[in-house]
Amino acid sequence: MNAATPTWVLTLAYWFHMLATVAWVGGLAALSLFVLPAARKALKGESYAAFLAQVNSRLQGLGWFSLAVLVVTGLFQMSANKNYAGFLAIENNWARAILAKHLVIGLMVLVSAYLTWFLHPEYQRLVLRQTHGLATDEAALSVLQRRETLLLRLNLGISVLVLVLTAIARVS
Repeated sequence: MNAATPTWVLTLAYWFHMLATVAWVGGLAALSLFVLPAARKALKGESYAAFLAQVNSRLQGLGWFSLAVLVVTGLFQMSANKNYAGFLAIENNWARAILAKHLVIGLMVLVSAYLTWFLHPEYQRLVLRQTHGLATDEAALSVLQRRETLLLRLNLGISVLVLVLTAIARVS
């Protein structure tokens, strides 16, 4: 720990970081493993789309807020760590693990951004067309659902990898 960093400040940073991690990873796990598979079986068409829109509006806001908290608290924790030697100073196992973690988080952010701003809006547009009696490609809806499942599970796997890299950094 950096001598200039008060213990209580670092404690708060760790606590907020862990809360944001639990919110993000927990939300991904619940959504990809339980909520969406059950909803797809129980709901069809417009009902599923309305449910998906409600879930996404709540979880995406929480997810992006969690990301902001993770970035701020993570950078603070990193700069206070005795192993931190400066930006892109890859001098030890801790720095290598942190660099790998940040690269993996970048991939996670890209997948989340694609889901938030491309896949989910496209799915909503197709369902809206269907709701208004316009021609809708059912195969396209199915492809989007499968892609969503794949990407959510990918993000869940990536989040587990982030936790592994965090553990490696902690013991370095």
